[in-house]
Amino acid sequence: MAQKKRRFEQLEAAASAPQEKKKYVDPFQAKVAPRLEEIGQKFEGKGKALLYGFIALVVIAIIGYAVMKWNRNSSGVAQTALGKAIETSQAQISETPPPAGSTQKTFKTEKERSEAAITEFQAVAEKFGGAVAEKAQYFIAVNKLNVDRPAAITELESLAAASSDVGKLAKFALAQTKVDDNKLDEAVPLYQQLAAMDDAIVAKDTVNFELAKVYEKQDKKQEAADLYFNIAKAASEAKDMDDKPVKMSETATSAKDKLKAIDPDRAAQIAEPTPETPAGGGLPISIKPN
Repeated sequence: MAQKKRRFEQLEAAASAPQEKKKYVDPFQAKVAPRLEEIGQKFEGKGKALLYGFIALVVIAIIGYAVMKWNRNSSGVAQTALGKAIETSQAQISETPPPAGSTQKTFKTEKERSEAAITEFQAVAEKFGGAVAEKAQYFIAVNKLNVDRPAAITELESLAAASSDVGKLAKFALAQTKVDDNKLDEAVPLYQQLAAMDDAIVAKDTVNFELAKVYEKQDKKQEAADLYFNIAKAASEAKDMDDKPVKMSETATSAKDKLKAIDPDRAAQIAEPTPETPAGGGLPISIKPN
C-alpha cells in the first residue's frame, strides 16, 4: 500500500510541476474507470438489477482512489473498522455456505448483505465520528438502496450538498439513481456539476460518458456526440510521462464506438494511438542475468 501511495504522490507532483503542456492520463481513469465502465455496461438496461451493479461501482470508486486520500487523514483503527465494513458490503452472494473453518462471509441475497453492511457502517460512524463517520454515512446510503430506496435517496441528497470528497461521490451516486429511476432531467445537472469540478473524485471522462448516455436517451444526439468525441479525441492524443502514446482506456474506446453510431465521420477523425515497438521492429530481447 505504501508503494502505491508513493506512486500516486509522484504522479500528483509531476502533474503540478510547471511543464510544457501535454495531455496526461489520469491515474484514477487508467486504473479504476475501466472497471466502472465494465460494470456499467454489464448492468445497463437491466432495470432494478442495475442497483446491484451500481453498489459495486461506487464501492470500487471509493477503494480505487478516495481511500488513498482518506487514509492520510484518519487513524489506522478507524480505517481498519471501515475496511471490514467495506468487505462485508462486497461479500459473496451464494446459497452455499463457506467451507468449514473459512472466515469468508457469504450472504444469500443482496438485501441481506446490505443490511449487514449497514449495521457495521453505523457502528463505525457512531464510534469514530468526524471524517470517518461521513464516509460510513455514504456507504450506508448506497447500501440502503437495496433496503429502503426512498430513504437512501434522501440521505444521498443530503450528503451530495457537501463540497467534500464524500459529497462529490454522493452526487455521482445520486445521478446514477436518477437515471435508473428514469428521472433524466434531474440527473443531467448533477453530472454537469461534477464535470465542471476540477476534482470530482470520479474521473471526468467517466462522468461525461454517463452524461452523454443520458443525452442519447433524451434524443440529444449532438450533445452526446460532442461529449463522446471529446473523450475519445483527448485519449487518442494522451501521452505518458515519457511523452509516449498510451493505450486508450475502455471508457474512451466505448465513447468512440458510440460516436461511430451517432456520427461516423467524426469518429473517423480519431486515430487510436500506436504503441511504440522496440528498435528494429522485432520482439524485445530477453537477457538473462549472470
